[in-house]
Amino acid sequence: MNSDKLKNLTIRTLSGAVLAALLFGATLLSPWGYVALLAVIVVVGVWEFYSLCEACGYAPQKVMGVTLSVLLFAFGASVFSSVVIERSIVAESIILAAILYALAAVPAVFICELFRDHKHPIANVATTLAAILYVALPATIMLAVPQQLGEAANVWNPWYVICYVLIIWANDVFAYIVGITLGKHRICERISPKKSWEGFVGGVVAAVGCAALFGWLLKGDILLWSGLGAVIAVTGVAGDFVESMFKRSAAVKDSGSIMPGHGGVLDRFDALLISAPYALLYLILIS
Repeated sequence: MNSDKLKNLTIRTLSGAVLAALLFGATLLSPWGYVALLAVIVVVGVWEFYSLCEACGYAPQKVMGVTLSVLLFAFGASVFSSVVIERSIVAESIILAAILYALAAVPAVFICELFRDHKHPIANVATTLAAILYVALPATIMLAVPQQLGEAANVWNPWYVICYVLIIWANDVFAYIVGITLGKHRICERISPKKSWEGFVGGVVAAVGCAALFGWLLKGDILLWSGLGAVIAVTGVAGDFVESMFKRSAAVKDSGSIMPGHGGVLDRFDALLISAPYALLYLILIS
């Protein structure tokens, strides 16, 4: 291994260790640490998405989009805090705020575009709203996923979050290993030339196995956890492809440079963003 590859591997390893420490440390620290972590993902992830859009020649309303994303996440955090952290927040007020948001947010983006002298107003409005759906909404949903895994809705267990992330990582690692050793049939070479069906199957099997193990360790329903592992793995791979599609469209290697050797927030949490809505839907339907 030459010095450049060794240097890149070292940087990537150290950066990954710092990321894992921040992720697990914030989650284990308190529910507020978990909220703060997701808030960072929302703000930075939305901003990175808008940068990709700008690289494609569009002009999304960055400040408006970030503001609306933060407001959406704030509503979710209010519900989370009232249920888990047991703050005295009136549920009716939260519902009213959410309704007002839904009624005002989308028209506000359309109206703001009237006062901007940019080409492609339709694309500008679409990309502004797309960031909210792609980043802010799934991050907000991740506030509810751990509670659906617990027996009591008002009991916070950070290990549910950590296990969720570890399932994603297990899927990534084993898909890579199996893909390198056995991969022959490409899934979608146009978007991601190296990803194979063999690697996909290997990642799903690993994710289901890890999920079953976590279900056993946490004294949960092993069958439910196994199904969750399959849902996370399949939709997580879709999330990886979606982000790769966006980056190819923008002709960039990474969505950002906030994490040396790992790229941006979207590069690290692409699987989580797409898998979160399906995981919540699965847990609601099963339970």
